[in-house]
Amino acid sequence: MSRPSDASADRRRALFLTAEAPYPLVGGGALRSASLVEYLGRGYELDVIVFREPGAADPAAAMPPGLVRAIHVIGLPPHSRHPLSRAARNLRRMLAARPPLNDRFGGFGDSIAGFLSGRRYHLAVIEHFWCAPYAEQAARHADRVVLDLHNIESILLAACAKTEPWPLSFMLRRFQGACERLERRWLPRFDLVLTASETDADRLRRLFPGSRVDWAPNTIPLAPWPHAEEEEAIVFSGNLEYRPNVSAIRYFRRQIWPLLWERRPGLRWWIVGRNPQAVQRYVSDDPRIQLTGPVDDAVSELARAKVVVVPVLAGSGTRVKIIEAWAAARAVVSTPLGAEGLGAEEGKHLLLASGPREFAAKVAGLLEDGSARAQLGASARHYFERNLTWEAAWRRLKEIGI
Repeated sequence: MSRPSDASADRRRALFLTAEAPYPLVGGGALRSASLVEYLGRGYELDVIVFREPGAADPAAAMPPGLVRAIHVIGLPPHSRHPLSRAARNLRRMLAARPPLNDRFGGFGDSIAGFLSGRRYHLAVIEHFWCAPYAEQAARHADRVVLDLHNIESILLAACAKTEPWPLSFMLRRFQGACERLERRWLPRFDLVLTASETDADRLRRLFPGSRVDWAPNTIPLAPWPHAEEEEAIVFSGNLEYRPNVSAIRYFRRQIWPLLWERRPGLRWWIVGRNPQAVQRYVSDDPRIQLTGPVDDAVSELARAKVVVVPVLAGSGTRVKIIEAWAAARAVVSTPLGAEGLGAEEGKHLLLASGPREFAAKVAGLLEDGSARAQLGASARHYFERNLTWEAAWRRLKEIGI
């Protein structure tokens, strides 16, 4: 895209730098980033810097027309996804105490500086902690620099370490320590750090008192109330390569699914999302479990099931999978951590379960009681409409002066 003439110089200008393409609207990370792009594009003359994985579609082509002034795409170098190659790569990163995503997205300062040369912005927003070091380039060209954290990486890695066996747990704890040191170094340099929930904002203030912190919720676009015929199925959704989702599926398959199937022999379990190969080994032995793969419309897909299960044992931020389930007006059973930060009432908007037997019992209870299931789903849908649409996020961004 070409740069506009100086006739637009009186308009406010913003820069948005993101590690992943905001469009298409698939996955929690893309949905949060796209919400910010849409908000900034309406109030600012917006430039975007976005990274592109090898072989991925051109992120500039997917951007809605007229929303962005200029897009700079940075191509990431190819690297092997073979398990042995990944293991060797992460071993090198562990020995160097360099977290994987910080390593993957590091080293592009010259490309970013070249694009920014001669440009000036009122505001720069950097997405994800992995790109925090590019505050150095952004600060030379922007009056105010904001970091938007989808997760608090050190907390996320600490939680993941608790769900994994040694030696993976050791590696994750080493990356956790590295992230803590990097967070201590970089977060105070931003004019504002955004988190996905008030819970995470409070944590960050305690961990790093020198940082200026506020929050804006994860949200999705307002979708019509779906009307789908329920099938005798439960569903889990998400990026199936994401470590908290892997551990959630492993936990549910080993400890909850056998208890549930004893009570509902005809029940099926759908697993929906990108990268299904990452969890295939945990579920391939059971024909009642279906790996659906990625879908274009997660809300409509979730609406086909009777109950959405969120057996998450590790994480940070908030779970977009729950927001999508509420948009689908579906009853949700979650671990307490899975529902953290969403501000929902247990028993009104979802059910919470701490252990396998309690989780199985609550899912079975909803499967057996259509009235309770419908009431919980309807209450959740109304909560979504009031609090978790893009418009709600934009109101919050306006309140905190972005």
